[in-house]
Amino acid sequence: MPEQQQWTIAATEQPPEWFIQAVKQHTPASSGIYAAQLLWQRGIKDHQQLTAFINHKAYQPASPFEFGQEMHLAIARLQQAYNIKEKIAIWGDFDADGITATSVLWDGLGQFFKQNTQFIYYIPNRLKESHGLNNQGIDNLAKQGCKLIVTCDTGSTNIEEIIYAKQLGIDVIVTDHHTLPAERPPVAAIINPRYLPKEHQLFNLSGVAVAYKLVEALYQSLPNIAKNPLEDLLDLVAVGLIADLVQLTGDCRYLAQLGIQRLQADFQQPAAARRRPGVGRLLELCQKSGDRPTDISFGLGPRINAVSRIQGDASFCVELLTSRDAKRCNELAEVTELANTRRKSLQKDVQAQVAQKLIQLDLSTTSVIVLEDAQWPAGVLGLVAGQVAQETGRPTILLSTEGAGGDEGENLTSSSPSSPPLARGSARSVNSVDLYQLVKDQAHLLHRFGGHPFAAGLSLLVENIPLFTAAINQQLRQSLGSTTLTPTVQADLTVTVADLGKELFLELKLLEPCGMGNPVPKLLIQNCWFENSWHRNQQDWQGKKVQYIKTEFYIRDDSSRSAFPGIWWGHYKDELPIGRCDCIAELDYNTFKKRYEIRLIAVRPSVNSTLSTRNGLNAPRSLTPLILDWRNLTTPHSRSATLTASPLPFGYAHGKPTPPLLLEDCPTNWDDLRAWLRRCLTISSSQQLAIAWSKPNLQPPNQIWLTLVGIAKYLNRTNQLVTRVQLLEKIGITDQTLLVGIKALKYLGFTVKRQDRYLQITWHSSDSAENLAEAAVARFLAAVREEQFQRQYFAEVPLSTIVAIASSDNYMGTSF
Repeated sequence: MPEQQQWTIAATEQPPEWFIQAVKQHTPASSGIYAAQLLWQRGIKDHQQLTAFINHKAYQPASPFEFGQEMHLAIARLQQAYNIKEKIAIWGDFDADGITATSVLWDGLGQFFKQNTQFIYYIPNRLKESHGLNNQGIDNLAKQGCKLIVTCDTGSTNIEEIIYAKQLGIDVIVTDHHTLPAERPPVAAIINPRYLPKEHQLFNLSGVAVAYKLVEALYQSLPNIAKNPLEDLLDLVAVGLIADLVQLTGDCRYLAQLGIQRLQADFQQPAAARRRPGVGRLLELCQKSGDRPTDISFGLGPRINAVSRIQGDASFCVELLTSRDAKRCNELAEVTELANTRRKSLQKDVQAQVAQKLIQLDLSTTSVIVLEDAQWPAGVLGLVAGQVAQETGRPTILLSTEGAGGDEGENLTSSSPSSPPLARGSARSVNSVDLYQLVKDQAHLLHRFGGHPFAAGLSLLVENIPLFTAAINQQLRQSLGSTTLTPTVQADLTVTVADLGKELFLELKLLEPCGMGNPVPKLLIQNCWFENSWHRNQQDWQGKKVQYIKTEFYIRDDSSRSAFPGIWWGHYKDELPIGRCDCIAELDYNTFKKRYEIRLIAVRPSVNSTLSTRNGLNAPRSLTPLILDWRNLTTPHSRSATLTASPLPFGYAHGKPTPPLLLEDCPTNWDDLRAWLRRCLTISSSQQLAIAWSKPNLQPPNQIWLTLVGIAKYLNRTNQLVTRVQLLEKIGITDQTLLVGIKALKYLGFTVKRQDRYLQITWHSSDSAENLAEAAVARFLAAVREEQFQRQYFAEVPLSTIVAIASSDNYMGTSF
């Protein structure tokens, strides 16, 4: 299970008064103290730095020719192609950085080379080809007469493929930002910021920004040819930069600032007048306006990424981002939105399965989490691995042992010949653990690998997984020594509910665009509580339900009489703690609802919190015990005796005593019990809860299965209908287990149809394979055994354990 998160607060050094006053000039409506604190924390400590950070006009961007000789070689080769009218191909990548990089080259180089005839692009299929150059794709381009390939966001380590292209008479210009090869590849030019010193203002460029610098250099070298201004590309650069989670410092921040301005300006145009109607339609579908970095990181980026995750082929995304045909762009945007809807559903399914596997892991002895499954779709593994890494504080590797294609955002370097069956997957890291180096050190066990310190992709023989798991865990344990890996969340500032709102939002907005190296400010709110919380499945743009949960609520504390709205993505309202709590959140503006709100990041009961009501000042302080243990006390006399012995046998509602709530059905999970506790701890009342279930009389699972089959046969024979409640009472199982049983019945030839609130069960001969039916029955028996285990547990668990878990559960990320 995920471990309890460690909360930290950033070290606060009070900035000098002159600095606070300098910041206040940029935020006259507020004191400027919070923004000054954050900027000072993050190393902005003089007037020049401050001005350049906040105002892009005061920043001096680097020349594209600071890439040195390699940029000159690239421009010379492009000029040669321009002069002799050679056919050129862009070789892109299928993630948001790669798609936007391809689009920047398509629009930018397209000012010099005739699109679709002299100039084409190729994007590998994520599910069939994975990242980087490959010989089959190169053959395809050779047949079309291409003499030059320009890569973007890929290619640095594809030495063998570059040599192969050269043998076919094709030169390669690599533009990339991923891992460098040991030696310079045999290319016409390689433009990669990793060749620059780490402190260089271009060092952190993503793939799209490197592509932009190439186009910028060509604009400067061949002036008066391009018809469209270079700045028209900046909106795409901002999308790729922010979606790729690179460090937004130096030119990265500068380009993102300019790009967001252009993104917003284009969106504000009437739909028919937009330069990029596809981008505009995507923003409309995700209910964003393009003026915030989060509109990209939570809106555009995930949607562009979803296409290759679900469909494999993301080539049409370049048309979506660059076409001026509004009707066509609307169609492509809707296809993209559907892919994102499907991605959310798949991601949630895999998250649930991973959560079950995590239960079986002993995290105290696990340094690197490695999990595998034959049914996992490879396209969403990186997303889930990132969530697990954050939840557990450990590098996480998820592998699919069936199908093809990883989810990593980087080139895969081959380390051994192909030999099926292969597992393919993705890895994500936290806590400054260099995951790429960890994976690289196990290259002898791998088929292919590639990546960044925080993200990697790999494939390996299925039979090597146990060896790989043991080796990578041992390696990290040795490197960590006595250091313990724990999930950590850091708050930047401590605020109250009274501080939240427009004034603070605009002050913190000075730090935007935020990203790696300059994260969104996280606010610690202490001794607060939640009210009017509710959750629902988030709907897609067509109004169809998808399995994606969000909880909305209002937060209060003693600083203000007013509550403040908030949202918690991916969580149910029952996961909010009971009573007063501490939380870490981000302050945001909801464009769709036109309101300021917090986005909840983490929450836990306050150090001084008890199982008391949220308005505990108005309730009797002697409200103990909250929970009465009436298990196995079946007679009114025995329950009455317990009430008489209780220090406070009743709760209070409106000043009057109320009897305890009676829970007679034995729960099968903690969430069921928490829901009852919440009914007790409402704003208007504070009742006791009497847990009054009896010790379960459990039948053998096989007998329960035979009973279910017997009922199904009887209903088929008599043509009678039955309600779900009647079935549950007769068999003695829960809804979830009954659903598994119904699925098993279908393999035996039964059909279950719903008629209003009734079920109709009929039978017809089935062609289902016997092994499938046996597997389905085995799943039902396993579900029954698990349910019975839980019932037995709750029948015997000490009351002290129930109270302890109910009062100390931190609810931070335990729901995937």
